[in-house]
Amino acid sequence: MGKWLRRFSIDEIPQLVNVLRGDMSLVGPRPAIPSEVAQYKLWQRRRLRMRPGLTCLWALRGRDKVDFESWMRLDLQYIDNWSLGLDARIILMTIPQVLSGRAS
Repeated sequence: MGKWLRRFSIDEIPQLVNVLRGDMSLVGPRPAIPSEVAQYKLWQRRRLRMRPGLTCLWALRGRDKVDFESWMRLDLQYIDNWSLGLDARIILMTIPQVLSGRAS
């Protein structure tokens, strides 16, 4: 059951509460885990300046198939090129991945 919930990103639904509270946005770098942050290099800390989101460029590239450094670079690419249009494209690209189960 858990594998199915993860495959279709259903386990992310509770985070919508965080979006509604304003703690997260729909699009942005994924929330950082304190143990990860402790290991960040200086250049990676810049991603912490932006509100975390439910989906991002990293999620579109295959989540766990992306190595850590590439993940950080994708987050910084998003931050450096942020626009409402980019957010809209990421959301539109996320929907079919979630519905097809390719988002995991």
